[in-house]
Amino acid sequence: MAIILSESGHASTAACPEDELGIWLRSMELKSGTSSSEDLGKLLSDGISMFKDNPRYQNDPRFLKLWIVYLDTLKDFESITREMEESKVCSGNSFFYELYALYLESKGLLHEASMVYKIGIARNGEPLSRLKKAQASFLSRMSSIINGASTREIDNDKYRTSATDKINPWSSSTLKDLLEKLNPQFMKYDGYISSTKPYSGKVSLSSLRNNSRNKIIEIGGKKYQIKGCAGQGGFAQVYKAYINSSPDDVVALKVQKPAFPFEFHMYRILDLRIAEPERSAFGFAHKMHVFHDCSILICDYLSHGTLQDAVNSYLVMGKFMEEVLCIYFTIEMLRMLETLHSAHIIHGDFKADNLLIRYASDNLSEEDFLGRGGPWSSQGLCLVDWGRGIDLKLFPDNVEFTGDCRTSGFRCVEMQENRPWIYQVDMYGLCVIVHMMLHGSYMEIVKKNSPDGCFYQPKSSFKRYWKIDLWENLFSKMLNTGHANYHPNLLKDIRKSFEDYLCSEPQLIRKLKDLLVKLRTSLC
Repeated sequence: MAIILSESGHASTAACPEDELGIWLRSMELKSGTSSSEDLGKLLSDGISMFKDNPRYQNDPRFLKLWIVYLDTLKDFESITREMEESKVCSGNSFFYELYALYLESKGLLHEASMVYKIGIARNGEPLSRLKKAQASFLSRMSSIINGASTREIDNDKYRTSATDKINPWSSSTLKDLLEKLNPQFMKYDGYISSTKPYSGKVSLSSLRNNSRNKIIEIGGKKYQIKGCAGQGGFAQVYKAYINSSPDDVVALKVQKPAFPFEFHMYRILDLRIAEPERSAFGFAHKMHVFHDCSILICDYLSHGTLQDAVNSYLVMGKFMEEVLCIYFTIEMLRMLETLHSAHIIHGDFKADNLLIRYASDNLSEEDFLGRGGPWSSQGLCLVDWGRGIDLKLFPDNVEFTGDCRTSGFRCVEMQENRPWIYQVDMYGLCVIVHMMLHGSYMEIVKKNSPDGCFYQPKSSFKRYWKIDLWENLFSKMLNTGHANYHPNLLKDIRKSFEDYLCSEPQLIRKLKDLLVKLRTSLC
């Protein structure tokens, strides 16, 4: 594949003898025609390293194109784009946002592409008129292919979208419609504070990325002392913070650009539809401050790590998670989805990174395990990050979804085969997590023929000393149940089969208690 990176029409970047980038690009064009994909990635990486710290080329469109082509050779585009931002590659140039959005669009990441246009406009990328024109063209292209663009009248205060059969719940148009319908309801939510002005605190929120520790930001009359970054994604960063510098009052601040108030709606419907003791398994949001250019979500902070951390703690020692511990966390996840789906809620991004571990404050007893009595009620998992959450009561009763989560390794069978889905997105995510706990790797599935049609199962085999019948039953039902014959009792029955096994032998609960203590020690 030959690559043409020269940029005509930019006189200031024309190649000349002392133009090192121009000389390198010309040699690159000659080499790329005979290079393998692996060699091409190495050539691009070398070029970026060579010119990254040269201020002469930071705003050179040719250098920006070099980054974009490099992105196309990789799967992890998010980390590279973060590196581009940190290196300030054309960050004030509309060309950066336009090319990045086009790249995302080519990958089918339409919602993310829309967000990039909004970020570029909010940052006044120059020339701004060009960027706005590019955004308008993007919206025009998308309008003909995105489902769920139209809406109908509010029905019984449920704020439903149109009665179209198939909808992409994550498309820009669908989210825009939902937010417009929900706007009156947002004003009634406790803790929702909205402003038409941009955030104007003394400490810039963008400055927190590079050096956040002990900086203090003021929001809503309170001072939050930032103690470190707890997580980050393409458009949001999560920080651990002390309220008024008190280590006894710790929260998580999720800063998102542009503003994304829909996540606050998801937290409030969790409050309304899920009762204790299950409510504590889904995270709490205290407030959301929405500004013109960003939103800040204030949530509970849990300090004991994620389920992904737990899996990794075994892998770094060359081991896999003990089966008893795998069974326990599987029970917890099945109960979560059973509760959510019964409340007409889908998480949409069910993965180990979004499952925080909760620990009991007192000793666990073997007798209370099955009924989750005593300290067992506060032991388990907490599901966070509701940015892809779906409130099914906002959609028609017969809705089917067509959106693709575009998260590598977590695309359910229906997404992979371009078929409609509903609850399968969460069920598939659970199977991937279980596979990671058992095997230490992401799940690959194989499609087999059966008398009743095709059948899906994990590619990896089970160890002979595992409870194979339990695991086979879980994967068989979770991977092969369509939305037409799905019911939360399916999850309940699978959960009870695991619980019955653990309760069949007293030593299994004792072993589980010991493993939870060891895990807490290793993670903390």
